[in-house]
Amino acid sequence: MTWRFALMIEPAASDDTREDFGATFQRVDPSAPALSVGELSTQRGDGIFESIGVVGGHAQEVQAHLDRLVHSARLCDLPEPNLAQWRAAIEVAAASCEPGESVIKLILSRGVEHGPAPTAWVTAAHAADFRAVRERGIRIVTLDRGLDSGAAARAPWLLLGAKTLSYAVNMAAIREAKRRGADDAIFVSSDGIVFEAPTASVILRIGDRFVTPEPSGSILQGTTQVSLFEFLEGRGFETAYEAVPAASLATADAAWLVSSVRLAAPITAIDGAPVAHDAELTGEINAYLLSPRD
Repeated sequence: MTWRFALMIEPAASDDTREDFGATFQRVDPSAPALSVGELSTQRGDGIFESIGVVGGHAQEVQAHLDRLVHSARLCDLPEPNLAQWRAAIEVAAASCEPGESVIKLILSRGVEHGPAPTAWVTAAHAADFRAVRERGIRIVTLDRGLDSGAAARAPWLLLGAKTLSYAVNMAAIREAKRRGADDAIFVSSDGIVFEAPTASVILRIGDRFVTPEPSGSILQGTTQVSLFEFLEGRGFETAYEAVPAASLATADAAWLVSSVRLAAPITAIDGAPVAHDAELTGEINAYLLSPRD
């Protein structure tokens, strides 16, 4: 991934309604040092982020990502983001993107320890080429999250519903999946309920119903999953949020991992057992996800 563009956002009050946002962020050289050694995002992962897909210079589902940024900030006791300021920065970053697919990252950290304000920045980069994955699919293994399905309600400090910078466990899960001969993983609870993938939402097709794990606080609800459900409902399919037993993975008629940049990756095997792959529907889904979406 080649970083093309970066903006550092200056602190602004959440009720700031100025139309001229030129003074609230500044462009920085993405190849030059920009963070202090005391930055808590690098020391502790104490912050939140969003990854926004960009197609042909159009940033996808911006409001949904901003809403989730606010939700994550609330869970992590960070100041409420100034959405007008962030949206203006996103527009500038999107304008820097070349034709094709890119990714914009929004990052908000607690800043320097004992510092006066959080640190915030926006970056834009070329997206990885996921075309082959979208077509041929991915193999999945299930991994125990080490938590039961009621952990989020019982221990909200685990921040399971926030998109935090603390992604070491997520990356370790993907490495473990590859050690087992797969491409990615799906987390399941210790009491046998499907959660999510390390960087994606899980969608199952059961007959003509499309089901995803309910947003109970144990998972990060996906912006792409929500948008895809709207598309499927428009096609006349039934969609549902449910507590999905891990056993349903083996009996589903089709399954996908969906995310903002990889989009819809059809699952071809789970724990070594083959899963049917609906290539035609997957193609229609990804054509929709590549269309401009606000």
